[in-house]
Amino acid sequence: METVGKINNYFGKVSVAVVELSGTLKVGDRIKIKGSGTDLEQQVTSMQIDHNNIQEAKAGQLIGMKVDGKVKAGDTVYRL
Repeated sequence: METVGKINNYFGKVSVAVVELSGTLKVGDRIKIKGSGTDLEQQVTSMQIDHNNIQEAKAGQLIGMKVDGKVKAGDTVYRL
């Protein structure tokens, strides 16, 4: 597993997490989101920057990503 970012914020009504990336992430990648009380595994199905759909994001970018469950700020995002 490779660390690719941290959860910065979470919007429960739309199930979207804001992720601050420390590595590259692409649509289609399998990820794990882990933190105290969080253990979620899923495929990246969509990512956005400033409400524009993107296929790939790089370290240093803030992205919005649809998530399959509840996550919290500070949770770590790993690429599997």
